[in-house]
Amino acid sequence: MMNQISGALFKQMILHGAAAITAQKQAINDLNVFPVPDGDTGTNMSMTIAAAVTELKKGEPVSVDKAAATTASALLRGARGNSGVILSLLFRGVSKSLKGAENANAAQFAAALQEGVTAAYKAVMKPAEGTVLTVSRLAAARAVEVAAEESDIEVVLEEALKAGQEALAQTTDMNPVLKKAGVVDAGGKGYLIILEGMLAEMRGEAMPEVAEEDENKDKADFAALSDEEITFTFDTVFIVRKANPNVDLQPLRDYLNSIGDSLVIGEDDEAFKVHVHTDIPGNALNEGQKYGILELAKIENMRTQYEDLSAGKHVQSTDDLDDDPGHLHAGESDAPAAPAEPEKPYGFLSVCAGDGLAAVFKDLGVDYVVSGGQTMNPSTESLLEGVERIPAETVFILPNNSNIIMAAQQCEALTDKRVIVIPSKTVPQGITAMMNVDFEAESADDIAEAMTESLSTVTTAQITYAARNSDFDGFDIHEGDYLALEEGKLFGTDTALDVLLEKLAEDARNRESSFISLYFGSDVTEADAAHAAEVFTAVCPDAEIAVLSGGQPVYYFIISME
Repeated sequence: MMNQISGALFKQMILHGAAAITAQKQAINDLNVFPVPDGDTGTNMSMTIAAAVTELKKGEPVSVDKAAATTASALLRGARGNSGVILSLLFRGVSKSLKGAENANAAQFAAALQEGVTAAYKAVMKPAEGTVLTVSRLAAARAVEVAAEESDIEVVLEEALKAGQEALAQTTDMNPVLKKAGVVDAGGKGYLIILEGMLAEMRGEAMPEVAEEDENKDKADFAALSDEEITFTFDTVFIVRKANPNVDLQPLRDYLNSIGDSLVIGEDDEAFKVHVHTDIPGNALNEGQKYGILELAKIENMRTQYEDLSAGKHVQSTDDLDDDPGHLHAGESDAPAAPAEPEKPYGFLSVCAGDGLAAVFKDLGVDYVVSGGQTMNPSTESLLEGVERIPAETVFILPNNSNIIMAAQQCEALTDKRVIVIPSKTVPQGITAMMNVDFEAESADDIAEAMTESLSTVTTAQITYAARNSDFDGFDIHEGDYLALEEGKLFGTDTALDVLLEKLAEDARNRESSFISLYFGSDVTEADAAHAAEVFTAVCPDAEIAVLSGGQPVYYFIISME
């Protein structure tokens, strides 16, 4: 029997829940009824709760209040996609309910689950049943009911899960799209997996083993190396804020190549990041500082790490500094840069994937571009970092994806700047919105109104491929087929790309589109892009047709019709 949840136990429950959903994230992704390669829900929920794991591992919370607060804060900043944002809201309510509590009994824990549901419903503008909201609501209601008579928290959570599973099964019938596909709601499934992991921790069950991910990590793969393959000793990563946004980094590349290997340099207008293997990391840092201000550095000895790995010992890395009280925690050593002081009234942030699309947005006046989109939704923290870097009093965010809008909206509560989210659901909508900005306008509300109104003037089509076999909306789809989408809905499918291009061109003609822009992706050659333009020109001879390299992944073409 368990009558109390301490801070230490709550931490372990979250860690266990995170491991559980990470182990099953692909199964959740596969519940996506739309056959495009965008399995987001499992990935977004696992990456969101992973942000809490990172923060919780930095210390031992002295109370359930502190553990819940740390979890909620990290989830808010790490939220990715709508499912991640809703997950953060559920735990934000839990934190609010447990505020000031050293430990939580069954009634308090049940009430916290209920408060989480309240927070989620309040934040979602149009709550839809047959989703994670339904599942969490019915699970929490059962928890409160059982906790009125039962003091064992394990029993309370077990009964809540039973009610949640029943509700999850019903989501198939609540949502016509889910019913047609014969699957349950992915977000609801993910939430229950997390709760199952939390219950398993209470019961003392082993945590699922999850392979370390390479995403967002700058670490050498020591297990894949032999000592003979380690030419240079130190794996060196550092970030430098540029003194001059137009600085030429080629001399730095040449120097670093002369003292090491495995060199990768990524840059934007403000900063650059270097990864290099070298025997003289100090020299690499000194050379990098000639181009600006050193912000962050990490140096790891690959030889000693390989020796430890071979001996079966714990492989030390810079991550261990977070667990050593004699060293600074990550929050102190790599704190984000201070918000840029306002130098102008308005600034603009856009989300997109692909260098070509990023260049288009910057040419239109966007100050900062966050890389992301379908299959790689940026976190609230990534968006917030961009907001803070823009030296403006008011920052407009163009999410350009329906699954990023909620994450963008969370930024407003995390900054002193005014944040206005323009609900653009596609890249063409975002581009059209920027083309309707009056940079001299006196009122941010006037700008927002004009940008928002312009969204309806453009029709967006996309061509991608089928990630799996599916019978969707009357289409018999086979893995690898080309798929055409229009305004987010399946428009057509075929084994021949030209067939879909011609059908979309005919649709553009029927819409009497005057301006048609074809942004071709990273997997499309210029010759193939020119051919696509010829198809549209033949069908729409009176329209102005532009072909631009978008460089986006996943989508062969993003087509704007105005």
